[in-house]
Amino acid sequence: MMSYLVFSLSLLLIFLHSCTLTLAQTSATAPAPSGPTNITKVLEKAGQFTTFIRLLKTTQAGDQINTQLNNSKQGMTVFAPTDNAFSSLKAGTLNSLSSQQQVSLVQFHLLPNFISISQFQTVSNPLRTQAGDTSPGDFPLNVTTLGNQVNVSTGIVDATVANTIYTDGELAVYQVDKVLQPLSIFASPAPATAPAPAPATLNLKKKSPAALSPSSGSDDAVVDDSGAGGVNVHGVAVLGLGVFLFVFWL
Repeated sequence: MMSYLVFSLSLLLIFLHSCTLTLAQTSATAPAPSGPTNITKVLEKAGQFTTFIRLLKTTQAGDQINTQLNNSKQGMTVFAPTDNAFSSLKAGTLNSLSSQQQVSLVQFHLLPNFISISQFQTVSNPLRTQAGDTSPGDFPLNVTTLGNQVNVSTGIVDATVANTIYTDGELAVYQVDKVLQPLSIFASPAPATAPAPAPATLNLKKKSPAALSPSSGSDDAVVDDSGAGGVNVHGVAVLGLGVFLFVFWL
């Protein structure tokens, strides 16, 4: 009888232990899958990029970056200016830009492919950005290297890559110490060209036929019987005759 009870208790303990293991395995949470790379989260984790994050959101460039990373094998390179870099701009600069200019400004900080620090030594200038045209006066971006130091020039400012924030072979995010200002937005307009002076004209007076006809006297003497300043011979004759008749009748 005693052995039967011991056996029954043993079976009960085994059953309870098995149920405990089953419940524990059922309630355990499966590890969450790692999500796609998100540029905003990368910058938020790094800190000191509040202004650039706000621009990425308002211009929807952040969504553009995430979409390209998820649907393309070319990757992406981002030059991220710090909050101090934006603070060095003239007060009200960002607010003075139109919505399209803000989009172009952010896109000017994005390269449509992945470039590592070492690859900057062999890239061809000017670099094409998401802003588009690399023509002089538009969106040219040139890179020079000195050892591991990378300098970025826009034609207005010269910035330095101060730090690598993130890199995974598809997305590279570099901290720059200045806002990259494209020529097409921040260049001063060329001064207006003064109109060319009108060609000088000769003021030639047309001579009267009397002046062109030869005279019997001196070459410099011109007899004008029609102008107010000339000598009227007929008038003098008539006046003399009148005086003679007046005296005669007296």
